[in-house]
Amino acid sequence: MSAPLKGKVALVAGATRGAGRGMAVELGAAGATVYVTGRSTRGRRSEYDRPETIEDTADLVTEAGGQGIAVPTDHLDAEQVRTLVERIDGEQGRLDVLVNDIWGGEKLFAWDAPVWEHDLDNGLHLLRLAVETHAITSHHALPLLLRHPGGLVVEVTDGTADYNADNYRVNFFYDLAKASVLRMAFALGHELGPRGATAVALTPGWLRSEIMLDGFGVSEDNWRDALERVPHFAISETPHYVGRAVAALAADADVARWNGQSLSSGGLAQVYGFTDLDGSRPDAWRYLVEVQDAGKPADVTGYR
Repeated sequence: MSAPLKGKVALVAGATRGAGRGMAVELGAAGATVYVTGRSTRGRRSEYDRPETIEDTADLVTEAGGQGIAVPTDHLDAEQVRTLVERIDGEQGRLDVLVNDIWGGEKLFAWDAPVWEHDLDNGLHLLRLAVETHAITSHHALPLLLRHPGGLVVEVTDGTADYNADNYRVNFFYDLAKASVLRMAFALGHELGPRGATAVALTPGWLRSEIMLDGFGVSEDNWRDALERVPHFAISETPHYVGRAVAALAADADVARWNGQSLSSGGLAQVYGFTDLDGSRPDAWRYLVEVQDAGKPADVTGYR
């Protein structure tokens, strides 16, 4: 089996579930050694109070063909992040891929609540979790990543730069958080490019994460049962799809062509040729603009 990332070392920060887990597993499937971090472990749950753990993710990475290493880490704690990077340096002596996927804000935002009505403490904590964690992690991890040329940083957000520029996203705090991550990738591109590394922003489409599936009362096996209630959910994708996007970027010798850009799983699938688990190539952000937001009936023909 092909293992284009054999010998490469990745850190997926925020890999407990969802996109982070999908990216970690697909990097493992490409042969990488993957450090996975988060706050939910088999011995202690985070405030999410969900069953997924970083140890489970590490096991899935190893089962996929890589080496998964779980390191419990609170990325708001700079000392914990510094210790994490020192461990990677001591054990591997290199870092080739950094995925900044820390989020943790699902229970902190209220849909369409204006800033003066939104809980202020929750909103500010969301910004810390979604923005400050990324800055802390980049500060400590990038010197190691820059030690060898060709490193890749993936800033994971929700929405492309074009889509978010024209659309209000959920509320003030959510909108600001996702825009900030897009801008972080742009800024890192300027700082890393001349030093031989690449930074990109990457968004999945409508993600069939564990939390999303639970919210619709379905599983991955019967997710289409939700279409009667939410017809546009037909464009959704598994976390493996964005994971394969990261693996494709990490294996691309010409990845620098994307430096500083905003990318999507669906857009990259058209370039690299990977598919979701069902063999399709959903292009969610084009669909949202041309079908859902345009008020047309749900029809994914030509979009997956």
